[in-house]
Formats: sequence, structure tokens, C-alpha cells
Amino acid sequence: MKIDLTDTTSSKINKALVQGRRAIGTPAVGMVLTLVIVTDEENAYDALKSANEASREHPSRTLVVIKRVSRSPRNRTTSRLDAEIRVGADASTGETVILRLYGEIVDHAQSVVLPLLLPDAPVVAWWPVNGPLDPAKDALGALAQRRVTDTYAAEQPIKELAERAASYTPGDTDLAWTRITPWRSMLAAALDQVVCQVTAVEVEGEEFNPSCELLAMWLAERLQVPVARKASPGPGLTGVRMETDCGPIVLDRADGALATLSIEGQPKRAVALKRRETAELIAEELRRLDPDDTYAAALRYGVERLDEHEVPRVADAPDAPHRAEGHKDAPVKRTTKATAAKKGAK
Repeated sequence: MKIDLTDTTSSKINKALVQGRRAIGTPAVGMVLTLVIVTDEENAYDALKSANEASREHPSRTLVVIKRVSRSPRNRTTSRLDAEIRVGADASTGETVILRLYGEIVDHAQSVVLPLLLPDAPVVAWWPVNGPLDPAKDALGALAQRRVTDTYAAEQPIKELAERAASYTPGDTDLAWTRITPWRSMLAAALDQVVCQVTAVEVEGEEFNPSCELLAMWLAERLQVPVARKASPGPGLTGVRMETDCGPIVLDRADGALATLSIEGQPKRAVALKRRETAELIAEELRRLDPDDTYAAALRYGVERLDEHEVPRVADAPDAPHRAEGHKDAPVKRTTKATAAKKGAK
């Protein structure tokens, strides 16, 4: 069921939601959270589609905030709120309200969203594109316990990682980090199978892919060994090679779907490591609403020197598992195509 409201208010939207639930015969809906999506018109469809798929696992009230900024100075002073309400089959397992803000109300979106939040339920804010550099200080981000951005959609993703590290607040997370969850699980499981000391690591992937950088920083922070970044055509992450005193451990994924795990002295194994859709990433993030301390440690790890040209430096972190001796301050080295060509010429 769809209900369109033009030049409306938050109070009228709440009344329409109640009427919509009664009309479809479900006055009480068991929703577990409010998901606030802040996006533009161009990306609203894909974001809402992903949120609807994720709502099958996490029934929620989804509020899509679209800020329509007019180029005409006259229209900028005219405030208007239009809403499209979806309940029942049109909203998957929850409720959806698409809010289009015009004029001065664009700068006060939190006053529109606040009355529409589910009472006594957690709030998650998600920026599919153009996320704020400091989500916790954003007007809408301040309403949420969990704030999800996507550095991969930024124009300068590596530089933005540094900005996010500087402004990190517990509750912040990024889909670039969520994308490497299967990689982290597989690498940790591989290390659990051997009793060896890791001496060096090489992470291979797209040159300025934030997921590759985060995986490299996570490995450097946990293992305290030199981690080299090697550029590849992709897609995304393509391989990790860990040198140990028992032989190399290699996790290679050339096609973005199936990976091969090689451990010295053991037969090679094919493992499923496909690139996941946005709906799966959002569903994973909604499973936990507490601060992700592991993400915070990886994000802050040497990020103060991280941009497209500088090399991040690995700081000392005691009590890291599988720590290699003699590597108190191990650098994360980035090997690009240009530097590889120079080394070959030498």
C-alpha cells in the first residue's frame, strides 16, 4: 500500500502510517529498529532496495531522507516536505517513508526525522554516498547509535579514511570494512591451523580500494610485521600472502567469486569468497549495534600519514597474536605499478 502526501508535516505522516497499518490489517508490527538513509535522488532506489532486502532479517522502519536543493534563490527560501509512505507488501517486512525536503527545511532534517523514529528502538543512520567526514556530529548522525558510511563511494577514498580516523566516534563503521569480514575470518582460521611465526604480509588488490587498505592496516596492527600493498587490476581484493617460518600461507581470489587457500604442507583448498551485495553488507551491520573496537584499531593504525602518496606507518601494539620478533615499528609499504616498473628497470 502506498500513500502520497504533498506539503505535509511529521504529524500527518505518523497518522498516515497508523491508517496504513489498519488498512492492511496489521495494527501492530514488530519492528526492531529505525534505519535512516540519507541519500540523493539518483541513489535512493538502489539504497532502498538494499534496505528492503535487509529488512527480511531486521524488520525496521526505514526513513529515506532526500534533500532537494534548488538552484533558484527564490525556491531556496520556500520550505516544503513531501512524503511517500509504503506499508505492507510494498515495504517488505517493515515500513518505509520516503521524505523529500525542499528549501530551508533541508538544513533542519533532524526536526522532520525525530518525530518519526520508533519509540524505545535503536536508530541506525546510513549514507550510501557523500557521507559526512564526522558522522557523529552530523545533525542526523547525532540521532543514531550506529552510523554507517561507505568510503568506497568517495572521490578520494584513501584520504577519506584518514579523515574518518581523526573524527572516529564509537558507533561509526564503514561498508569498506564490512566487505573484508570473510577475508579476516578466512585468514584468522588459516593462522589457527599452523604453529608458525608470521614474518611479512603482502595484500594485493585495486590500488586505491579502501577495503584493501583497511585489511592491510588490520593485519599490520594485529601481526606487527611489514605489510606490503601490491596493486592489481581487481576486482577488489585479489590476494593475501603471509610469509611464515613454516612456509607461505596464500589466499588468492582472481575472479571475485572463488578463492584458493594454500598452506605449506597441506593440499590446496577452494573456498567461497564472493563479492557481496550491499544488502548483505547492511544486514551484517544491523546484527550488532555496539561499537566495533577492531574497526577502530585498524582505522587509526598509522592513518595520520595515510593518503594517496604517503606510506602509512605501523605503530607498536603489544600483545598482538602471532607477533614476529624484531618488528616493533613495521611499515605498511604500498607497491604500485609505477614503483614496480622502476624496480624492474633497476
